[in-house]
Amino acid sequence: MPNPRLTGLGCGLFCAAVMLVLGALTRVLFGGSPTVYGVLFLPVCLLSAVWVRRGDLTSAPVVVPIGFAAGLVFVADGGDGFSGWVVGLATALATEAGWLYGGTLVTGVIVTVRKVRLMRRRRRVAMAAGTAAVAGTAAAGAAAAAAVSRRGGAG
Repeated sequence: MPNPRLTGLGCGLFCAAVMLVLGALTRVLFGGSPTVYGVLFLPVCLLSAVWVRRGDLTSAPVVVPIGFAAGLVFVADGGDGFSGWVVGLATALATEAGWLYGGTLVTGVIVTVRKVRLMRRRRRVAMAAGTAAVAGTAAAGAAAAAAVSRRGGAG
């Protein structure tokens, strides 16, 4: 299984590009079924949340709705002209909000779990480093006391 690490921008580009392709395929193979498109959106959300870098975790829940809207261009039924297309896109966003919220929730939960695990790991490392520093200070103090006692006192 590939394990790429995407930046925030890379995560957005990945999500938008994949959803554009899936939207076009949904239009061709399934007649633009919004349900099929919504179901296909969920694995993209999961992959976006898993593949984003640790430093860019907060960007994943932001970019997946943008990707959803990008691919919805092919799925939305629009009327004649630009205004009909915009109305069709707005209607599709409104009627398919459940898939959009569900996918964003999946992404948010995965990202939150990853962030909590990262914070716990950092805390353990900091605690271990602090314990080692205290132990190192105690060992250095004992060595200094031994050296002083070998010299015959403090003076």
